[in-house]
Amino acid sequence: MVKRIVLYSDGGARGNPGPSAAAFLAMENTEIIKTDTRFLGIRTNNQAEYEALTMALEYALNTGAEEVICYLDSELVGRQMKGEYSVKNLELRKLYLKAHALRIQFKKAEFYNVSRNNNFIQKADTLVNKTLNQQQTQ
Repeated sequence: MVKRIVLYSDGGARGNPGPSAAAFLAMENTEIIKTDTRFLGIRTNNQAEYEALTMALEYALNTGAEEVICYLDSELVGRQMKGEYSVKNLELRKLYLKAHALRIQFKKAEFYNVSRNNNFIQKADTLVNKTLNQQQTQ
């Protein structure tokens, strides 16, 4: 049986660039099996979005998943991963290549853009903001 994991990822920066964080949720069937978040330091919002996707893909790969379905609220990252947009920015290109190198290790990888109103994207966004808030109080 093929192991498929559904991933919801989100990254955010306060300022662009500014303090940033990344988070993801991993699901099997309808159950959340993993959440993770990380403070990234100073990044742009798009860099944080790529970092979140990379974290999610690394997790899925480490679990032995063969297929991933990735949901992102970043239209830019989603379309770049689908090959619809080129990656012109050098810093983003490095992050894209890292995500792409992970992507090709799966038998199947799909990328979908979803609204920020999506319940699971909102959960990832909440993790991002909680991480940023904790960092600001330190």
